[in-house]
Amino acid sequence: CMAMMAASAFFFLSMNTFDRKWKTSVLVSGLITFIAAVHYWYMRDYWAANMESPTFFRYVDWVLTVPLMCVEFYLILKVAGAKRSLMWNMIWLSVIMLVTGYFGETLYRDQAWFWGLISGIAYFIIVAIIWVGPAKKLAVQAGGEVLKAHKT
Repeated sequence: CMAMMAASAFFFLSMNTFDRKWKTSVLVSGLITFIAAVHYWYMRDYWAANMESPTFFRYVDWVLTVPLMCVEFYLILKVAGAKRSLMWNMIWLSVIMLVTGYFGETLYRDQAWFWGLISGIAYFIIVAIIWVGPAKKLAVQAGGEVLKAHKT
């Protein structure tokens, strides 16, 4: 929780040191880490009070932060000519991944393998887009700072 809050402070306080084209990306990074810090705080309290996994809070956190990470990839690659369709494809896949994961973990536990399979497929498509697909191609084409940010 504290590491995420410290990262948020770093991102927010250092925004003015970045080139203008990267400021929105740095802001989104700060939002991701801030949202995670707040939810980790809730999860800690939930665990302490109930001694059970804070599944609901984990998924609320992920439903906010994972699509924001997809936005982050788009913002980095926007400089290299990325289209919004790349961002929206990854966001929809992340929503599919998270919703089906939640279904398998909480609502349809007898068919968890099925929901986990769908969730996993969506996850691996996102990974493929980023590491070998169109996102990777844009990053390699752009090279320099874009490729370095993409790898990071």
